[in-house]
Amino acid sequence: MLLKYFYDQKIAQASYLVGCQRTGEAIVIDPARDIEQYLHEAEANDMRIIAAAETHIHADFVSGARELAERTGAKLYLSDEGDNDWKYLYLDGYDHQLLVDGRTFMVGNIKFEVMHTPGHTPEHISFILTDRGGGADKPMGIFTGDFVFVGAIGRPDLLEKAAGIAGTSESGARQMFKSIQRFKQLPDYCQIWPAHGAGSACGKGLGAIPSSTVGYEKLFNPALVYEDEDDFVRYLLADQPEPPKYFAVMKRVNKEGPPVLHGLPQPQHLPAGRIPALLKSGAMIIDTRPAGSFAGRHIPGTLNVPAHLLNTWAGWFVDYDQPIYLIADSEDVAGMIHDLVTIGIDNVAGYFETAAIETLAEAGVAPQAYEVATAVKLSEKILRGDVVIVDVRNQTEWDEGHIPGARHLMLGYLLEQAGEIVNGLPIVVQCRTGSRSAIGASILQAKGAKEVINLQGGIRDWAAAGLPIEK
Repeated sequence: MLLKYFYDQKIAQASYLVGCQRTGEAIVIDPARDIEQYLHEAEANDMRIIAAAETHIHADFVSGARELAERTGAKLYLSDEGDNDWKYLYLDGYDHQLLVDGRTFMVGNIKFEVMHTPGHTPEHISFILTDRGGGADKPMGIFTGDFVFVGAIGRPDLLEKAAGIAGTSESGARQMFKSIQRFKQLPDYCQIWPAHGAGSACGKGLGAIPSSTVGYEKLFNPALVYEDEDDFVRYLLADQPEPPKYFAVMKRVNKEGPPVLHGLPQPQHLPAGRIPALLKSGAMIIDTRPAGSFAGRHIPGTLNVPAHLLNTWAGWFVDYDQPIYLIADSEDVAGMIHDLVTIGIDNVAGYFETAAIETLAEAGVAPQAYEVATAVKLSEKILRGDVVIVDVRNQTEWDEGHIPGARHLMLGYLLEQAGEIVNGLPIVVQCRTGSRSAIGASILQAKGAKEVINLQGGIRDWAAAGLPIEK
């Protein structure tokens, strides 16, 4: 048997190529949208991909299952658990098999047994693998998707918080408790292969190690120690991170069927002169340069989301029904498009070279800047209330302690609520270190704030300077 692990660090997403070396057949579990990586690996190992399987309808990235079906003719193995709201709608014309608890299927000599593991979502399933080709009659491991992670388990509150389905958080947590009891009955030696690692918003406290075992998780996973259901529910629902707004979009896209790309889109290189008219029409232009470069000089009205943060933050701000534009160096555009289509942002209508900033300045469009200042320099103004201070961190970070007088508005909601903040006073934007607040500063300036200051080093440097913290 061949087992290959793929990991997208930017969205903390794992997928797997599993192949039977005797028959040369392979399956991809929870494929990402960029399927070239699987095609190359299969070819390198003299295998052909005949199938793709998903543990659930994903909310944090666009699935590559449909892309694989189109490109390779792969048979799709998908969940038929859950109610009518959680059924795949794009399967006509594709070879597929819908799966329920206890169903089995083979890829070459490798057996997959379906285990219904609801809680994260109602339709969630896991795949227990037995390597019959290697002579085994006991399972080697389980692909747990967003059910059990290393050191954590899947969150049950996404349907309520991201998709707006009221009352589903507690019921999901209680489903998860029952699923965990079944999981604990698996052999301790069983390996677990999850769909996410540290940094994913699909759970709290995920470990950075790619795999574990059932026995190890039973000993050390904090979610698996609870014997009382009510205690478990309280633990699981507490302190979950804010789910990105685009999660609801991803659920719909993956349920209805994502557009088939047949390769990455190639946006058009546009002349700088088009920028003023686009901004006047309300178009979103994202400047992808580092925060320090943007702070020193940028085109008024543009937003700053540095390239390495596009996966993390663009989905919070972008209107998925409208085209967007990038400011980026041409050699970096392909990588950015890859990151954007991963979260379903396919409509990048064009890009401008970073030299466009100087081109427009020479044409009379005066660039903007914002100040970056230390905690020591700003402390007196902040503590006297001479400035508005906006804390853009997550709720759990805010609860741990914040700067006196700060207003909490998590970064993901700042664009739509900026009008509540901009009131003529200078605005200091603050996060933990100054990275997220740099994005926030660009948003507030684009929304009309006359004076914006990014707190260098954030609350970390504020606390290190011995300045007061409220809880």
